[in-house]
Amino acid sequence: MPYLIGFLIAMFIALTGVGAGTITVPVLVLFLGVPASAAVGIGLMFSSAVKLILVPAQIARGNIAWRTLGYMLLGGAPGVLIGSMFLKHLITAGSQNLLNALLGAILVGTAGSQLIFHFRNAKRSEEAPDRSHWMPWLMLPVGAEVGFSSAGAGALGSAALLTLTPLSPARVVGTDIAFGFLVSLIGSGAHFFSQGASPELLWKLVAGGVFGAIAGTMLSVKVPRRPLRLALWIWLLILGGQFLITSYKAPATTPKQAASHVQ
Repeated sequence: MPYLIGFLIAMFIALTGVGAGTITVPVLVLFLGVPASAAVGIGLMFSSAVKLILVPAQIARGNIAWRTLGYMLLGGAPGVLIGSMFLKHLITAGSQNLLNALLGAILVGTAGSQLIFHFRNAKRSEEAPDRSHWMPWLMLPVGAEVGFSSAGAGALGSAALLTLTPLSPARVVGTDIAFGFLVSLIGSGAHFFSQGASPELLWKLVAGGVFGAIAGTMLSVKVPRRPLRLALWIWLLILGGQFLITSYKAPATTPKQAASHVQ
C-alpha cells in the first residue's frame, strides 16, 4: 500500500503542482494509522524527495521564475522554521487531539479556499501587474503552515502566484514546485530528529513516488490540470472533514505512544 500511495501522490504533484504534504499527511493518518506528528515529518521528507525529481524537469523547460522564487523564499524559509517549532511544542506537550484538530482545520480551510479560487479565476489575464514584491509577507504564514502541517506550499503558493504575478500557468506550476521543494527541504531538516519517524515507511513512499513523478511528468503535457485540481480539492475537503471528526473521537495520545504506533 505505501508504494501505491507514493506513486499516486507523486503523479498528482507532477500533474497539478499541488504539494505532497497536502495529500500525504491526511492519507497517512486516516488510511495507515500514522500519528499526525510523525505524518507531518514524513510528508515533508517525501515532498523533498519527489520534488527533487520534478525540479530539474521544470528548470529544463524554463518554467521557474527565479526572481519571484527569491521573493517567496524570503518569507517562506523563516516561516517553515517557525511552524516546525510550534509543532514540536505541541508534540512535547502531548496535545495529539489538538494537533489532529488543527491539521484537519487547515486541510478544510485550504481545500475550501482553493475551490472558491478555482471558480472565481476561470479566466485570467497574463497582462496583470507584477506584485511579486508582496510575496515575502504572504509566504511567511504559508511557510509556517508548511512547517506545522506539511500542507500549503503547493496550494497556497500557486494561488498567490496566480493572483500577484502575470506568470503563465506552466511557470506558476514550475515556480511553485521549486518553492515547495526548498521549503520542504528546510522543514525536513527541522523534523529530521522528531519522535515517531519511520524510515521504512518513508523509503516505501519514495520508491513508489519515483515512478509516479516520472509518469506524471510524461503525462503533464497531455492531461489538463484544471479538472484534476478541482477533483483533488473536493476529495481533500471530504478528507479534512473526516480528519476533524476522527480527531475528536480519538483518545489523547502521549508522545511515547505516538512513536510506538509508527514503529
